[in-house]
Amino acid sequence: MKKIINHPERVVTEMLEGLVAAYPNQLKLIDGRAVVTRKNVPVANKVGIISGGGSGHEPAHAGYVGQGMLDAAVAGEVFTSPTPDQILEAIKAVDSGKGVFMVVKNYTGDVMNFDMAAELAEMEGIQVDKVVVNDDVAVEDSTFTTGRRGIAGTILVHKIAGAKAEMGATLADVKAVAEKVVKNVRSMGMAISPCTPPAVGKPSFTLGENEMEIGLGIHGEPGTERKPLATADEIATELTDHIFKDMPLSSGDEVAVMINGLGATPEMELFIVNRKVNQILKEKGIGVYETFVGNFMTSLEMAGCSVTLLKLDDELKDLLAAHANTPAFKK
Repeated sequence: MKKIINHPERVVTEMLEGLVAAYPNQLKLIDGRAVVTRKNVPVANKVGIISGGGSGHEPAHAGYVGQGMLDAAVAGEVFTSPTPDQILEAIKAVDSGKGVFMVVKNYTGDVMNFDMAAELAEMEGIQVDKVVVNDDVAVEDSTFTTGRRGIAGTILVHKIAGAKAEMGATLADVKAVAEKVVKNVRSMGMAISPCTPPAVGKPSFTLGENEMEIGLGIHGEPGTERKPLATADEIATELTDHIFKDMPLSSGDEVAVMINGLGATPEMELFIVNRKVNQILKEKGIGVYETFVGNFMTSLEMAGCSVTLLKLDDELKDLLAAHANTPAFKK
């Protein structure tokens, strides 16, 4: 294993310390809890927005803490859910009295621990609600989940729910728009090489030199099919076809597109995938309102990508366009 680290057991702590050191005017770290918050929390008269999960998916989630997105992010160990007491600290830190909204990816440990933290917070008089993101169309149940996994579409939930909260919306209104995003966002991913969790020291799975896996998860969970490596156009077509089967889109619809790298994929390759996705949408008469290409939710140094489509209406377009200023996402 070759990694630029000091000690495997300190990668999360040292990563977060380095992140906050890079953005000292925007972020702060709750010592001992692996919780990153906006510099000045709670923000008065605003629903607090938190998210989080296992580390190794950077810039998710701490990279999205800032104006217009998250008020706090909770980091578990690599590919491991954060604990309820960590999450409770984040809830308490961001509560201004208007309640706290949690964006949770659909992994069993995440859902259980965020729910436990919400119960503890409510015992202290804090109103808490949540949405569970399950945008991955690849498999219904997986190693880490009951039901569909939450992957890169989560970032669009952060953006839109965060924008709604920034406007002074109620907790119920933030939940309603977040649920609308979850209902209308779908993703599908693939990989051509695995990643190596620091504490494990060996790849999480193996792929042959000329193999790829379609539909695998961001923790290396098995996908739908292992097959010979295809061209970028063939990969883009297969991923979007799976999305269309699950969420039919019609001529005249508008979407936001996210082409997400898994950590080791050059932007050159991501833009080639985006080229084909754009062509497919144009042929179907589907308008592209906005496109995001880059590393948004990674899997350490896994090589691969995912395609996310979010069907838009006027409200979602306005919220997607709203101002945001975070280390990893700016509008």
